[in-house]
Amino acid sequence: QVQLLESGGGLVQPGGSLRLSCAASGSIFRIATMGWYRQVSGKQRELVATITSGDSANYADSVKGRFTISRDNAKNTVYLQMNSLKPEDTAVYYCNLVQLGMIYWGKGTLVTVSS
Repeated sequence: QVQLLESGGGLVQPGGSLRLSCAASGSIFRIATMGWYRQVSGKQRELVATITSGDSANYADSVKGRFTISRDNAKNTVYLQMNSLKPEDTAVYYCNLVQLGMIYWGKGTLVTVSS
């Protein structure tokens, strides 16, 4: 069983920064790919960024150059550094872990970008 716990969400002004963290617990393998997705009420959940066990990162076009995903394998934690935030980044951000054909999700953390 794998559990994911996100933290770091909150209210920030446009142009500001936030850092999200997601700590994974349970049977975690180094081969796991971890990532962040986001969802706005009434819309589909969308990819933000993913990172493989070999630190290969993939980003949605909308966040390239502004967001950075990283991971600490020793702590089973993935981070999302979000800079130059825009109102359209407002969403619930979900942590995701994929390993051995299984997909796990956290409960989400709300990010609100507003003046």
